Amino acid sequence: MKVILLQPVSGLGSTGDAVQVKNGYGRNYLIPNRLALPASAGSAKQVEHQKRIVESRLLTEKVRAEEAAQKLASISCTVERHVGEEDKLFGSVTTRDISAALADEGFTIAHSQIELEEPIKFLGVYHVPIKLHQDVETKVKVWVVAK
Repeated sequence: MKVILLQPVSGLGSTGDAVQVKNGYGRNYLIPNRLALPASAGSAKQVEHQKRIVESRLLTEKVRAEEAAQKLASISCTVERHVGEEDKLFGSVTTRDISAALADEGFTIAHSQIELEEPIKFLGVYHVPIKLHQDVETKVKVWVVAK
């Protein structure tokens, strides 16, 4: 059975690929789960149309992300924490704390977009990377100060 993939499927291919699969796999798994369509001239046109729509949407999202990255690069946020000896924090500053501090500044950033390698455990100024889009990344200055 020949099918056209609507989504990337590991081991088979990516969106828009026409692949040959066993009848049962196509009929019982790929097509009911909307991962593929039976291959025909009409379904190929439908998949191409969907790809164009997705590409245009991704392009507009990328433009918006680039605009937001320029704004974010010029701001800094402050996170206050209790500290102990040698400026070591009680607890740590995590991506959720940074997301909340950015929300106080007027930016809605999901904590999953903030790419903090490890939680911040000391006072100081940190440049934290934020991934706004698969191709757009910026850094935000985060001040960790004592309460």
